[in-house]
Amino acid sequence: QPSGVVGIKKNCELAARLLFSEKKWAKGIPFFPDLKKTDQVALLRLGWKKNFVLNAAQSALQKKAAPLLAAAGLQKKTMAADRVVAFMKKNRLFQEQVEKLKALHVDAADFPSPPDAVGLSDPGQVAGLQEKSQCALEEHVRRQHPSQPSRFGRLLLRLPALRSVSAPGIQQLFFSRLVGKTPIETLIRDMLLAGATLNWPYGPMQ
Repeated sequence: QPSGVVGIKKNCELAARLLFSEKKWAKGIPFFPDLKKTDQVALLRLGWKKNFVLNAAQSALQKKAAPLLAAAGLQKKTMAADRVVAFMKKNRLFQEQVEKLKALHVDAADFPSPPDAVGLSDPGQVAGLQEKSQCALEEHVRRQHPSQPSRFGRLLLRLPALRSVSAPGIQQLFFSRLVGKTPIETLIRDMLLAGATLNWPYGPMQ
């Protein structure tokens, strides 16, 4: 497990890589690259939080509160009591969801289809993508885990619980050292619209 200053930097870098991996994951979804760019952005901006938690369940990302406090530049002894309580609650919710996903041994192919989004330019095309993706997920689960007939349903049941993890909470836990108060949704938009490499403190990342 990462520890000390070096561990904090590695953890921040890993968190950034998990975030950027969503772009590669999305491009691997059949027909997703065919959507209009604005619709791709809308779907990923809405779904990044869920995908980050799923990615974290497969990684060595440090999730203990003390290193995260240090990474966020915070100290218990200098924080107001209510801020400490709020921070610990965010961390606990995140950890709970990660551990439950770990128990399912999720992999990248277990990720559900892109979520619904408001203001899509072609909602019919997106709805078709969601249906095809869900069918593909069900088929993957059936083939890869024949001894777990309830696995598909268990994966779907995890989705509502993932909503309990707040996007601002994840940003405070893992990204405040890297991007400050810049919303993650803004980074995702820039990443997809510009197709550019964003420069993090640890060097360029695709």
